[in-house]
Amino acid sequence: MPAPVRYLVFDVESVADAELVAKLRYAGESLEPAEALRRYRAELMEKHGSDFIPYTFQLPVSVAAGKVGGDFRLQDVVVLDEPQFRPHVITEYFWRGWEKYRRPTLVTFNGRGFDLPLLELAAFRYGLQVPGWFREGKSFEQPRYRFNTKAHIDLCELMTNFGSTRLTGGLNLAATLLGKPGKMDVQGDMVQDMFDQNRLAEINDYCRCDVLDTYFVFLRTRVLLGQLPLETEQQIIAQTKQWLEERAEQITAYRLYLDHWGDWVNPWSANEEVGG
Repeated sequence: MPAPVRYLVFDVESVADAELVAKLRYAGESLEPAEALRRYRAELMEKHGSDFIPYTFQLPVSVAAGKVGGDFRLQDVVVLDEPQFRPHVITEYFWRGWEKYRRPTLVTFNGRGFDLPLLELAAFRYGLQVPGWFREGKSFEQPRYRFNTKAHIDLCELMTNFGSTRLTGGLNLAATLLGKPGKMDVQGDMVQDMFDQNRLAEINDYCRCDVLDTYFVFLRTRVLLGQLPLETEQQIIAQTKQWLEERAEQITAYRLYLDHWGDWVNPWSANEEVGG
């Protein structure tokens, strides 16, 4: 039997709610939702150099979650509400899954700034009850408390000392340092256009790959924190690669990930003498 799920490593992909954009940003102008969205993206690009729409105007269309045991081994990766990918069902499955597995520690990369607020707002929007996550009490015991890493480990916050610095390059950089694929054919700013082209399967493949990158970065941070010996981490990575290979014929994302797989180069393996 697999160990109980101790961590949920997850990632969210989302798209704009064009009707909401039209209603709030261009009230009284009678713009069609698609035209309102094009106009808003153009305004954002002109002002900020990016057309990424704030999460408050977005809906989740893909959530992938990796189930990880207390031994840090990956047990499974699932995408929620496949193949329908309905935002309200995705949101419910996420929060109900967190409760089902007895509130495991959530693991994200920049999830405090995007993924979790988006899913919280979606729960509000769809009338879902999430009392366990919004639990009241002493501030440091609340799941949403920024420094409560028993409830949520945001790897970006860990690596930047809770925002004291900027990790330029983000998850792509961190994964690449470990030899893992990082960003491949799809970037986050492409998701909206892919959704408009009905390329939902590709969006979910991209989300799965981000979860895998996040998982491998998570493993290395456990080495950093002294919770996992480097040798054990390398064994787990080798086992995970085999796990992916066994499923690559059925799941396109795993085949794509393996096609871009790289191994971390261990500088200690040459047994070079350090110091002088």
